[in-house]
Amino acid sequence: MSKNIIITGTSRGIGFELVKLFSKAGHQVLALSRNEKPVEALHLEGVSCFSFDLNDADAYKKVTEFVNKNWSQVDILINNAGALINKPFSETSTSDFEAVYKTNVFGVAELTRVVLPFMKGGSHVLTISSMGGVQGSMKFPGLAAYSTSKGAVITLTELLAEEYKESGISFNVLALGAVQTEMLEEAFPGYQAPTTALEMAEYIFEFSLKGNKYYNGKLLQVSNSTP
Repeated sequence: MSKNIIITGTSRGIGFELVKLFSKAGHQVLALSRNEKPVEALHLEGVSCFSFDLNDADAYKKVTEFVNKNWSQVDILINNAGALINKPFSETSTSDFEAVYKTNVFGVAELTRVVLPFMKGGSHVLTISSMGGVQGSMKFPGLAAYSTSKGAVITLTELLAEEYKESGISFNVLALGAVQTEMLEEAFPGYQAPTTALEMAEYIFEFSLKGNKYYNGKLLQVSNSTP
Protein backbone atom coordinates (compact mmCIF):
# COMPACT_ATOMS: atom_id res chain seq x y z
CA MET A 1 0.00 0.00 0.00
CA SER A 2 1.35 3.40 -1.02
CA LYS A 3 2.45 5.69 1.80
CA ASN A 4 3.09 9.44 1.95
CA ILE A 5 6.66 10.12 2.98
CA ILE A 6 8.60 13.33 3.72
CA ILE A 7 12.40 13.16 3.62
CA THR A 8 14.87 15.97 4.34
CA GLY A 9 18.41 16.30 3.04
CA THR A 10 17.66 14.72 -0.31
CA SER A 11 20.14 16.45 -2.64
CA ARG A 12 22.88 13.88 -2.06
CA GLY A 13 24.03 10.91 -0.01
CA ILE A 14 21.58 8.80 1.95
CA GLY A 15 18.59 11.12 1.39
CA PHE A 16 19.08 11.08 -2.39
CA GLU A 17 19.18 7.26 -2.39
CA LEU A 18 16.09 7.07 -0.16
CA VAL A 19 14.01 9.11 -2.61
CA LYS A 20 14.83 6.67 -5.41
CA LEU A 21 14.06 3.62 -3.26
CA PHE A 22 10.65 4.92 -2.13
CA SER A 23 9.68 5.98 -5.65
CA LYS A 24 10.65 2.58 -7.06
CA ALA A 25 8.49 0.91 -4.38
CA GLY A 26 5.48 2.98 -5.45
CA HIS A 27 5.28 5.44 -2.56
CA GLN A 28 4.54 9.19 -2.67
CA VAL A 29 7.53 11.30 -1.62
CA LEU A 30 8.07 14.94 -0.73
CA ALA A 31 11.83 15.48 -1.04
CA LEU A 32 13.07 18.51 0.88
CA SER A 33 16.50 20.05 0.42
CA ARG A 34 18.04 23.46 -0.07
CA ASN A 35 19.08 22.24 -3.52
CA GLU A 36 16.10 20.56 -5.18
CA LYS A 37 17.79 20.18 -8.59
CA PRO A 38 19.36 16.69 -8.17
CA VAL A 39 16.00 15.12 -7.31
CA GLU A 40 14.15 17.24 -9.85
CA ALA A 41 16.48 15.97 -12.59
CA LEU A 42 15.49 12.36 -11.89
CA HIS A 43 11.84 12.93 -12.95
CA LEU A 44 10.71 10.14 -10.62
CA GLU A 45 7.12 8.99 -10.40
CA GLY A 46 5.33 10.02 -7.22
CA VAL A 47 8.12 12.37 -6.15
CA SER A 48 7.57 16.07 -5.46
CA CYS A 49 10.31 18.47 -4.43
CA PHE A 50 10.95 22.12 -3.79
CA SER A 51 13.79 24.10 -2.30
CA PHE A 52 13.52 23.95 1.49
CA ASP A 53 15.83 25.38 4.14
CA LEU A 54 15.34 24.11 7.70
CA ASN A 55 16.63 27.49 8.92
CA ASP A 56 13.91 29.44 7.10
CA ALA A 57 10.78 29.89 9.22
CA ASP A 58 8.63 30.59 6.15
CA ALA A 59 9.69 27.37 4.42
CA TYR A 60 7.64 25.27 6.84
CA LYS A 61 4.45 26.92 5.56
CA LYS A 62 5.21 25.47 2.12
CA VAL A 63 5.23 21.98 3.64
CA THR A 64 1.87 22.55 5.35
CA GLU A 65 0.38 23.91 2.13
CA PHE A 66 1.71 20.97 0.10
CA VAL A 67 0.30 18.34 2.45
CA ASN A 68 -3.07 20.09 2.70
CA LYS A 69 -3.35 20.37 -1.06
CA ASN A 70 -1.94 17.01 -2.18
CA TRP A 71 -2.04 14.40 0.58
CA SER A 72 -4.04 15.37 3.69
CA GLN A 73 -1.95 12.93 5.77
CA VAL A 74 1.72 11.96 6.28
CA ASP A 75 2.68 8.37 7.08
CA ILE A 76 6.45 8.69 7.50
CA LEU A 77 8.76 11.61 8.26
CA ILE A 78 12.49 10.95 7.89
CA ASN A 79 14.59 13.70 9.47
CA ASN A 80 17.76 13.01 7.52
CA ALA A 81 19.25 16.47 6.80
CA GLY A 82 22.39 17.26 8.73
CA ALA A 83 25.10 19.91 9.08
CA LEU A 84 28.65 19.18 10.19
CA ILE A 85 31.53 21.42 11.25
CA ASN A 86 34.91 19.84 11.96
CA LYS A 87 37.28 22.13 13.83
CA PRO A 88 39.10 22.17 17.17
CA PHE A 89 36.88 23.06 20.13
CA SER A 90 39.10 26.05 20.89
CA GLU A 91 38.10 27.51 17.50
CA THR A 92 34.42 26.49 17.61
CA SER A 93 32.42 29.66 18.21
CA THR A 94 28.87 30.16 19.40
CA SER A 95 27.87 30.91 15.82
CA ASP A 96 29.35 27.55 14.74
CA PHE A 97 27.26 25.79 17.38
CA GLU A 98 24.19 27.76 16.31
CA ALA A 99 24.66 26.90 12.64
CA VAL A 100 24.85 23.17 13.37
CA TYR A 101 22.05 23.15 15.96
CA LYS A 102 19.71 25.13 13.68
CA THR A 103 19.72 22.27 11.19
CA ASN A 104 20.37 19.22 13.36
CA VAL A 105 18.17 20.06 16.36
CA PHE A 106 15.88 23.06 15.84
CA GLY A 107 15.09 22.06 12.25
CA VAL A 108 14.26 18.49 13.27
CA ALA A 109 12.04 19.72 16.10
CA GLU A 110 10.20 22.30 13.99
CA LEU A 111 9.54 20.08 10.97
CA THR A 112 8.33 17.31 13.28
CA ARG A 113 6.04 19.80 15.05
CA VAL A 114 4.64 21.01 11.71
CA VAL A 115 4.08 17.51 10.30
CA LEU A 116 2.61 15.83 13.42
CA PRO A 117 -0.94 17.22 12.96
CA PHE A 118 -1.07 15.32 9.65
CA MET A 119 -0.06 12.02 11.25
CA LYS A 120 -2.24 9.36 12.85
CA GLY A 121 -1.86 5.99 14.56
CA GLY A 122 0.67 3.84 12.71
CA SER A 123 2.67 6.81 11.44
CA HIS A 124 6.43 6.90 12.01
CA VAL A 125 8.83 9.78 12.72
CA LEU A 126 12.37 8.55 12.10
CA THR A 127 15.34 10.78 12.89
CA ILE A 128 18.86 10.10 11.66
CA SER A 129 21.48 10.64 14.35
CA SER A 130 25.10 9.54 14.64
CA MET A 131 27.15 7.17 16.76
CA GLY A 132 28.99 10.33 17.84
CA GLY A 133 25.84 11.40 19.70
CA VAL A 134 25.52 8.17 21.68
CA GLN A 135 26.59 8.30 25.30
CA GLY A 136 29.56 6.02 25.89
CA SER A 137 30.51 5.70 22.22
CA MET A 138 33.92 6.66 20.90
CA LYS A 139 34.15 10.39 20.24
CA PHE A 140 36.13 12.18 17.55
CA PRO A 141 37.93 15.47 18.30
CA GLY A 142 36.69 18.38 16.23
CA LEU A 143 33.04 17.38 16.29
CA ALA A 144 31.88 19.18 19.46
CA ALA A 145 28.97 20.94 17.76
CA TYR A 146 27.98 18.01 15.53
CA SER A 147 28.11 15.20 18.09
CA THR A 148 26.33 17.14 20.83
CA SER A 149 23.57 18.09 18.38
CA LYS A 150 23.16 14.44 17.44
CA GLY A 151 22.89 13.58 21.13
CA ALA A 152 20.13 16.17 21.51
CA VAL A 153 17.85 14.57 18.90
CA ILE A 154 18.21 11.19 20.59
CA THR A 155 16.75 12.69 23.78
CA LEU A 156 14.12 14.57 21.75
CA THR A 157 12.98 11.29 20.17
CA GLU A 158 12.62 9.60 23.57
CA LEU A 159 10.64 12.57 24.87
CA LEU A 160 8.26 12.73 21.89
CA ALA A 161 7.53 9.01 22.10
CA GLU A 162 6.39 9.57 25.69
CA GLU A 163 4.48 12.78 24.98
CA TYR A 164 2.58 11.27 22.04
CA LYS A 165 2.23 7.68 23.29
CA GLU A 166 -1.58 7.85 23.27
CA SER A 167 -1.59 8.86 19.58
CA GLY A 168 -0.21 5.64 18.14
CA ILE A 169 2.51 7.60 16.34
CA SER A 170 5.99 6.08 16.73
CA PHE A 171 9.26 8.00 17.13
CA ASN A 172 12.61 6.29 16.64
CA VAL A 173 16.19 7.40 16.05
CA LEU A 174 19.00 5.63 14.18
CA ALA A 175 22.58 6.42 15.22
CA LEU A 176 24.62 5.72 12.12
CA GLY A 177 28.26 4.73 12.05
CA ALA A 178 30.53 5.99 9.28
CA VAL A 179 28.84 6.04 5.86
CA GLN A 180 30.64 6.96 2.64
CA THR A 181 28.87 10.22 1.81
CA GLU A 182 29.91 13.62 0.51
CA MET A 183 29.45 15.06 4.01
CA LEU A 184 31.87 12.50 5.47
CA GLU A 185 34.41 13.23 2.72
CA GLU A 186 34.17 16.98 3.43
CA ALA A 187 34.70 16.46 7.16
CA PHE A 188 37.33 13.70 6.92
CA PRO A 189 38.99 13.86 3.48
CA GLY A 190 40.30 10.49 2.35
CA TYR A 191 38.57 8.44 5.04
CA GLN A 192 37.00 5.26 3.66
CA ALA A 193 33.79 4.21 5.42
CA PRO A 194 32.70 0.56 5.47
CA THR A 195 29.14 1.33 4.34
CA THR A 196 27.90 3.04 1.16
CA ALA A 197 25.09 5.61 1.09
CA LEU A 198 22.89 3.16 -0.84
CA GLU A 199 23.48 0.31 1.63
CA MET A 200 22.51 2.53 4.54
CA ALA A 201 19.53 3.95 2.62
CA GLU A 202 18.25 0.42 2.03
CA TYR A 203 18.35 -0.26 5.78
CA ILE A 204 16.61 3.04 6.62
CA PHE A 205 14.00 2.39 3.89
CA GLU A 206 13.02 -0.95 5.47
CA PHE A 207 13.15 0.36 9.03
CA SER A 208 11.00 3.41 8.31
CA LEU A 209 8.27 1.17 6.85
CA LYS A 210 8.34 -1.62 9.43
CA GLY A 211 10.45 -0.64 12.46
CA ASN A 212 7.60 1.19 14.19
CA LYS A 213 5.80 -2.12 14.65
CA TYR A 214 8.53 -3.22 17.04
CA TYR A 215 10.11 -0.01 18.35
CA ASN A 216 8.96 3.30 19.81
CA GLY A 217 11.13 5.87 21.56
CA LYS A 218 14.18 3.75 20.81
CA LEU A 219 17.72 4.51 19.76
CA LEU A 220 19.18 1.87 17.44
CA GLN A 221 22.90 1.87 16.77
CA VAL A 222 23.44 1.12 13.08
CA SER A 223 27.17 0.55 12.91
CA ASN A 224 29.33 -2.45 12.07
CA SER A 225 32.39 -1.01 13.80
CA THR A 226 33.16 -0.06 17.38
CA PRO A 227 33.58 3.72 16.99
